[in-house]
Amino acid sequence: MFSASVTNDTAFHPSTFILLGIPGMQDQHMWAAIPFCSMYILALVGNGTILSIIMTDRTLHEPMYLFLCLLSITDLILCSTTLPKMLTIFWLKSHIISYHGCLTQMFFVHTVFATESAILLAMAFDRYVAICRPLHYTSILNATVIGKIGLACVVRGLLFVFPFVILIKRLPFCGHHIIPHTYCEHMGIAKLACASIKPNTIYGLTVALAVTGMDVVLIAASYGLILRAVLCLPSKDAQFRAFSTCGAHICVILVFYVPAFFSFFTHRFGQQVPPHVHIVLANLYLLVPPVLNPLVYGINTKQIRLRILGFFMGRR
Repeated sequence: MFSASVTNDTAFHPSTFILLGIPGMQDQHMWAAIPFCSMYILALVGNGTILSIIMTDRTLHEPMYLFLCLLSITDLILCSTTLPKMLTIFWLKSHIISYHGCLTQMFFVHTVFATESAILLAMAFDRYVAICRPLHYTSILNATVIGKIGLACVVRGLLFVFPFVILIKRLPFCGHHIIPHTYCEHMGIAKLACASIKPNTIYGLTVALAVTGMDVVLIAASYGLILRAVLCLPSKDAQFRAFSTCGAHICVILVFYVPAFFSFFTHRFGQQVPPHVHIVLANLYLLVPPVLNPLVYGINTKQIRLRILGFFMGRR
């Protein structure tokens, strides 16, 4: 159907790839785009609001809010790397993406995901220090340390994801150029190759388990220590508020990691998983967290909630 649109393919690298969208649901693309577009708008508005409030109010230039600022920036980039192209596929039937454009999208998707995972770990550490080591909070986490942590999160993502580009560029594709997905990701591209992709599989699993998996373990350990400290609080009301806040954080973290790991492992071991289920979940882990994070980490925070209410009351 699309092959006539693709020209100048070489035996080694195609000049373009074709993104099919959601396999088996092409007839529903027009309607499927509506909830995705709605969530994208919510993510833009929510994270944009959080960024605007924190950047313009100097009283919020504290560690927790600076980490929230970093999270909002990564959320905006994360959903914007895939959603605009996906919407053009669904509404404009613009399925073609250049070879280098596909690799660029793949690089940003995985880099920003790894960066956000590191930021979630940093935020868990921030909450641990605030609750379990309150007297040392300002000395441990000052603006300089937070800047270094943010830089380390980005550099870590770049270092671990850049080999994905090298591993893809070494592969011949023998004219294969149709990707049954809405965006370009490492294993989705590698599976089109007509050569062994064992190095891609091994390195991808190593990054997923050793890097992202370690983030999950450390986040779980941080919240475990936090919950242990909360149980020692004398006030039942304080315990309830702390449990509610931690519970909301843990739910958002699960929404971020569970679909991501499902997608990672489905590429390698999930031959029985229906393609449309895999693709929908692969989109959700890039879109749902950017929608929920401003609600859970931002509006759920008293200082930000008061400033949002003050903004709307001031407009009356």
